[in-house]
Amino acid sequence: MRARFHRAVAAVAALGVLLAACDSDKDVEPPAALVAIEAHLAVDRVWSASLGGKDQSLRLGLAPVVADGKVYAAGGGGTVAAFDGASGRTLWRKDTKLMLGGGPAVAGNLLVVGTSDGQVLALDATTGAQRWLVRVSGEVLSAAAIAPQAVVVHSVDGRVHGLASDSGKELWSNEEAVPRLTLRGVSRPVLAGDTVITAFDNGKVAAYSLANGDVLWSTAVSPPRGKTELERLVDIDGTIAVSGHDVFVAGFQGRVAMVALDSGQIWWSREASSYRGIALAGETLFMTSADSTVVAMRRRDGTPQWQQDRLARRGLTAPVVDGDAIVVADFQGYVHWLDQASGALIGRISAGSKRYTNAPVAADGFVYLQNDTGELYALRAQPRK
Repeated sequence: MRARFHRAVAAVAALGVLLAACDSDKDVEPPAALVAIEAHLAVDRVWSASLGGKDQSLRLGLAPVVADGKVYAAGGGGTVAAFDGASGRTLWRKDTKLMLGGGPAVAGNLLVVGTSDGQVLALDATTGAQRWLVRVSGEVLSAAAIAPQAVVVHSVDGRVHGLASDSGKELWSNEEAVPRLTLRGVSRPVLAGDTVITAFDNGKVAAYSLANGDVLWSTAVSPPRGKTELERLVDIDGTIAVSGHDVFVAGFQGRVAMVALDSGQIWWSREASSYRGIALAGETLFMTSADSTVVAMRRRDGTPQWQQDRLARRGLTAPVVDGDAIVVADFQGYVHWLDQASGALIGRISAGSKRYTNAPVAADGFVYLQNDTGELYALRAQPRK
């Protein structure tokens, strides 16, 4: 596990080299400078809190989650806490003394986080009391998927673990081959009824039976191409979106595609490069590309609708839908609102000054987001009067 951990860290730097290496005779372009916008939204910072964990280099998969009006968040240093979503009042706070790396995930009265040394911790979502703690095969860098009977965890060694929700006992395990060089991060498992959908560093997407882990189908969405290991990076680390009978996914140096939930058949695909993920709203798919261009596509066939490149190379997060806008955050702590219909920038606020790796969460009229140093913010955007 330690060897893979170091390879993954090195790949973060390799990503920057790769993006800059398309034309070695040209100077590397700097991040786009922010220019004045016509702000149609007034954005306020409602409350903030600190979860701790000051190491920004690891790009952990720690992002807030909202359930029943409560915000749950975790810091890399081991703190897990619950807050009232509207006021920010702390409901409980627990120091787990673990190196947290992925989560939290919440369903019912169960909260689950994963650690950088391959452990999975379950807490009572109401009180923060520990339910169980088990070890899996590798580092956990994404949130789990929680069903009444099983907790599904994706570790960096390509394994997907089904753990009993009440005890953490392993019910089943499956594995996909992991390339020698990968980007740091893994895609979060997604539940669709009795099926679990997971994407992998080798460019594949697979569906498993939640009950026993049987492979229902496996599809190569982004097959590796090129001669060097850098050229053959095709990680699918970002958000998978499931809607109805369709699965939407985007990979690095690969494709964005719509896949049939029941069979894994690719309905359509387009060349794309993204390691952040996608969001859906109505008939539109939104994606943050690897160079931080935000793209809107027609959901049914992938036809481009618009693209916004005024935030290019600013290390944007995956988009999230907030009303009639979509929201992304960048490497300097700025949060940006874009109009869904046109892609125009319509709102902006500075929330701290540190990088955001994980996508914001929009719920109950708020946008919640956590930067890489564990600072949690609750923002609210409203039309200007």
